[in-house]
Amino acid sequence: MFIPYFSVGEFVPIIALAIPIVAIIGGITAGIIRTLGRQRLIELAQRERIAAIERGVDPAKLTPLPVEALDDEPETWHMNQYDRDRRRAQGLMIWGIVTLAVGLGSMAFLSTITEEEHHWWAVGIVPASVGLALLLSSFLVRPRGNGGGPGAPPHR
Repeated sequence: MFIPYFSVGEFVPIIALAIPIVAIIGGITAGIIRTLGRQRLIELAQRERIAAIERGVDPAKLTPLPVEALDDEPETWHMNQYDRDRRRAQGLMIWGIVTLAVGLGSMAFLSTITEEEHHWWAVGIVPASVGLALLLSSFLVRPRGNGGGPGAPPHR
């Protein structure tokens, strides 16, 4: 049986090309799953409203369907604006830290397995830069001041 031999220099470009392909496919898949989940939640909320109306509940007394259903996560439908903004900033910060760590980790990994004349470690600069951009955007969009709602920080 013939087992092909790949040197590290031949294997690194394959990894370098596979990372963005997997990221793009994963992002598209996550978006599709998220959209289908939101659609299902909205459909269930509408069915619940219809069932309540059939039982004789006055439609004016029912809580309205969330208008932001297509823009926000279902968990944020009943949050005030301050809490939504805070949640968005936290999400950007988390993804910024993860992406920065992936970039730095790939830079460290590729610098240890490649020869000195090849600079494959530079592949990690792109995800590290994206991570820094996400951290910066997290800082820029975080809510400032007091939101005044139940989830807002207390006055000092």
